[in-house]
Amino acid sequence: MPDLTVFPVLNRKQRRQFLRFPWQLYRKDPCWIPPLQHHQKELLGFAAHPFYEAAESQTFLATSNGVVCGRISAILNHAHNHRHKEQRGFWGFFESVDDRAVAHRLFDAAWNWLQERGAQTFRGPVNPSMNYECGLLVDGFDTPPSFMMAYNPPYYSDLVESWGLRKSQDLLSFWGHIAMLGSLNQKLDFVIDECKRRFNIRLRRFRPERLQEEVHIFLEIYNQSLGGTWGFVPLSNAEVRHLAGALRHLLVPELTAIAEIDQHPVAAVVGLLDYNPLLKRINGRLLPWGFLNLRFRRRQITRTRIVSTNVLPEYQRWGVGLVALNRLLPDALAWGIQEGEFSWVLESNHLSRSTLERAGAQLSKTYRLYDLDEVPNRT
Repeated sequence: MPDLTVFPVLNRKQRRQFLRFPWQLYRKDPCWIPPLQHHQKELLGFAAHPFYEAAESQTFLATSNGVVCGRISAILNHAHNHRHKEQRGFWGFFESVDDRAVAHRLFDAAWNWLQERGAQTFRGPVNPSMNYECGLLVDGFDTPPSFMMAYNPPYYSDLVESWGLRKSQDLLSFWGHIAMLGSLNQKLDFVIDECKRRFNIRLRRFRPERLQEEVHIFLEIYNQSLGGTWGFVPLSNAEVRHLAGALRHLLVPELTAIAEIDQHPVAAVVGLLDYNPLLKRINGRLLPWGFLNLRFRRRQITRTRIVSTNVLPEYQRWGVGLVALNRLLPDALAWGIQEGEFSWVLESNHLSRSTLERAGAQLSKTYRLYDLDEVPNRT
């Protein structure tokens, strides 16, 4: 590519170019969903976000003859490295034209920046960690992504793998329709009934008048339940507060559940309406009228994304998650929900995968995390 240049983003104009590049790249792609611009600024560290209290990053732009043709962020997640006793760097927010030279120069820049700061291994994409949007779409390009899930063109896997990155773990999305409810595995019904009998579980929605407090409960269970999960780093207290403030504007109580045993929350389920058709309508802008569109048109949404079903470790193999998830069904049907996506599920999470498969859910999309543990071979 003529006059190809890759450089660190250092000023306001370059940050704006970094943020706006996807609108240029995906302008003819009907499956792309514009991100919320302010949310992107925060996740990139262009605006205050608590993730960066224990992390640092540097973004890079690629230009050809002065026109932006690619971007990437190099991320040093100190919380990850402290927890996992690693010296790992991460990459994310990657976008590129279909040109290996552009992608390779971007990966070189990110990897070199991380190596200068002691990184010995490289993983991504994470935007900016596995607690947020992550994974490269490698299968399921025929439909738009669900809310807060990644999307990219099919050629990205070639750009990534040709530089030297190799598959580390797949993240799976499963799809289900209300028409499948009649064919649910009877064994699941038995597990639900037996679990209710054994533990005398109390089920409830998130309480609207105490929504931020309820989100805190969910995020605390989230942190405790995933402690042994591959690559997991708990959300910090500041991240919990930040996420709780953001989610309370997006949640509808009908798509939530808390399971209590002896008045103590032991499991939580969060489903989010698939706001993506509305995000496309407002083109990623909340102001001046975008927020009102999201708030007052959400009754039109008939698709949900089950973001998380989390159970405290001591109850994880007793079916408590199924009981909590089952609480959503009547309310979801009353809302008018027709279909849902369960995303994402680690391919190594055999319990969750087998439960969804037994329930008849269909694998719909596959996202991939890549690692570099050796010097890249670009021959």
